[in-house]
Amino acid sequence: MTAPIADQSAEQLPRPTRLSDVKGWFFTADQLLFDWFLAHQQDRSEPGDLLELGAYMGKSAIFLGARLRADERFTVCDLFDSPAEDASNSKEMKKSYATLTRRAFEANYLAFHEELPTITQGLSSIVSDHVDAGSVRFAHIDASHLYEHVHGDILAVRELLTDNGVVVLDDYRAEHCPGVAAATWQAVANEELRPICITGTKFYGTWGDPEPLQKALVDWIKARGDIWHEVQYVNDAPLIRLSAKGAKEPAQPVSRHKPAAVRAPQRPAAQAQAPAASAARPAARPPIPTRSTVRRVALDVLPPIVTRAIVKARKRSRNR
Repeated sequence: MTAPIADQSAEQLPRPTRLSDVKGWFFTADQLLFDWFLAHQQDRSEPGDLLELGAYMGKSAIFLGARLRADERFTVCDLFDSPAEDASNSKEMKKSYATLTRRAFEANYLAFHEELPTITQGLSSIVSDHVDAGSVRFAHIDASHLYEHVHGDILAVRELLTDNGVVVLDDYRAEHCPGVAAATWQAVANEELRPICITGTKFYGTWGDPEPLQKALVDWIKARGDIWHEVQYVNDAPLIRLSAKGAKEPAQPVSRHKPAAVRAPQRPAAQAQAPAASAARPAARPPIPTRSTVRRVALDVLPPIVTRAIVKARKRSRNR
């Protein structure tokens, strides 16, 4: 198991208490699908390990780690702080992941798990040197967005997957990374990658037979009732498109660190001793005097000559 790097250990960094505290993009639809595919494979006793190329701050890796079986290996491959070998990749790293460090990933991951995954720090092209061919049942590709690198990642993962293994490609349709879209659909057209389903951000496919997975997936979607879906056809092959807006999230990884207790605000001593009713209800306002009351008071305080004149005027008014 790879140990944290020495200059500042993961133990010294702030830790999230919920998965939502971890920076990254991992939406409900994909959480549901990751959970379903891994559970479906487990129900069918399909062997294999887990793999992620590109980890960012660890959000999806934390989620995957919570679904890891005791006899399985989880490998994460990322550049982290290492320099990229070509200018275009270096430019992308500086623009998109300037704050990314291996220490941050490790701190986030260890907030939810006792041990780190097997970490391979470097370009995703080296992953085949560290993972056995045919040993992976579920792979998530979210590393470089450049066409050449994504194409290479897809070909590498093809050799690492089991016969019925599932590969997930992130950002297959995002406008800022057309290279991912090109590499994804080229693999469908030329590399025998067979689509299973898509969400707004991720493509799910296999080099095995997608039909049993698609049938089981549609049955599960219909049973839930809170996931919208449709079936389209690409090159005469079915493709499930789904959206999970408003759907209930799957079980979340539990942090090993409880959030700080929230204390009730303290009131001043004088205020604390006052009766509860006085704090909840404003003091009663004095009654508004009526017109007759005002008139009587006026007669009492005015000079006698003025008072007699007012009385005479009122009598004349009543006699009319």
